[in-house]
Amino acid sequence: MATEYRLVEVLDEILAYVEFGAHDRARLVELHARLAPQFQAIADRFYDRLRARPMAAALLTGSEQLQRLHGSLVDWIASGLLGPYDHAFYDKRSRIGRRHVEIGLPQHYMFTAMNVLRDEYDDRIAELYEPAAARLVMRSVNKLCDLELALMLRHYQLDSEAKLVERERQIQADRLLAIQTLTAGLAHEVRNPLNSAKLQLELLERRLKRAGAFEPGDPKLVDPVELAHHEIERLTRLLTEFLAFARPADLTLGDHDVVEIVRELVTIEHAAAAQHGVELLVVADGPVVAQFDAHKLRQILFNLVRNAVEAVPSAGHVTISVSRDSTHFNVRVEDDGPGIPDEIRQRIYEPFFTTKQRGTGLGLAIVHSMVTLHHGTIDIASNPHGTRIDVAMPCLPAVV
Repeated sequence: MATEYRLVEVLDEILAYVEFGAHDRARLVELHARLAPQFQAIADRFYDRLRARPMAAALLTGSEQLQRLHGSLVDWIASGLLGPYDHAFYDKRSRIGRRHVEIGLPQHYMFTAMNVLRDEYDDRIAELYEPAAARLVMRSVNKLCDLELALMLRHYQLDSEAKLVERERQIQADRLLAIQTLTAGLAHEVRNPLNSAKLQLELLERRLKRAGAFEPGDPKLVDPVELAHHEIERLTRLLTEFLAFARPADLTLGDHDVVEIVRELVTIEHAAAAQHGVELLVVADGPVVAQFDAHKLRQILFNLVRNAVEAVPSAGHVTISVSRDSTHFNVRVEDDGPGIPDEIRQRIYEPFFTTKQRGTGLGLAIVHSMVTLHHGTIDIASNPHGTRIDVAMPCLPAVV
C-alpha cells in the first residue's frame, strides 16, 4: 500500500507541476484520433533521425531490434495521447527510465530523443490544425512530453541517490573496520593484565585472611577491596563490549519469529521503562518468520529500545513495529522524545561518541555492525517531536 501511495503521489505531483488539466487531456485524445494513421510514419522518421547521429546509431543494431523499437514507440505515442495517467502509465515510462539506468545510457540521450519526438508532433500538428488551435494542442503535447521525461529521469535521480547512500555506507564501514582493528588489539592487550589484577586481588584477600589481618567488618579494608572488585568488574564488562564491537561473531542463522523476539524484549524491559514512566508498545499484524541470528537481533533491539526509553520524558511512549515485504523484514523503533540534534545525528554511529555521562559510545556502533553483518540497513529520522529508527534485514526464507 505504501508503494502504491508513493506512485500516486509522484505522478500527481508532476501532473500538477506541468499544469496538466482536463483541457489538455481532451486535446490529446482528439489529437490521437487525427494522428493515429501517421503513427508508423512518425516512428520511421524518429529512428531515421536518430540513426543519423553516430552515438545514437551505435546503440541501434539489427533490423529485429529496430522493428521491436518501432512497435514500442507506436504504443508509447498512443498510450501517451489517450492516457489514462495512472499506475500503468507510470510503470511504462518508469520501465524505460530503469532500463536506461541499467545499461548506463547518458541522460542527454533521453532529452535528444524527446526533442526529436516533439519536432515530429509539431510538424504534423501544424498540418492538421489552424495556427491558433495548433498552438494550444502543441502546448498540451509539450506538457505530456515534460511529464514523460520527468518520470524517466526520476530513475537517474534515484540511482544517484542510491549510489551516494551506498558510498556513505562504505565510508562508514571502512571507518568502523579501522577502529575495530585498533580496538581488538587494545582489548587484547588490556585483557591479560586485567585478569592478572583480578587474580592478584583475590590472592591478596586470601593471604590477609590467613594472616588474620583481614577483618570482614573492618571498613578500612573491606571498602577498598570491594571498590577494587567493582572497578575490575566494570572494566571487564567494558572490555566485553569493546570485543563485541571489535570482533562480532559470525552469524548463527536459524528460523525465528521477529514478533516473538520483540515481545520477549518488551517483557524484559517493561520494569526499566516503567521506572522512567515510559510505555512500551508493540505493533504487528502477525508472526514474521525468517532466517536470522536471534541473539544479535536481541542485542540490536535491546540497544535501540533502551536508548529510546532513556530519551523520552516521563509519560512518553516507545513503539516497536514489525512488518515485512517481499524482500525484507522491518523493525521500527519510534519514540516521542525531543529528537536528536543534527550535529549529534551525524555522529550517531561513531564509536566512542556518546552524550551519556557513563556511556561507552559503542551501543549504536555495535547495532550498525550487527545490522551490516546481516546485509541489512538502518536509517534514522528525527525531529523535535521524536525519533524513528528503521532496521531492514533481508527476509531469508525459513527452512522447511
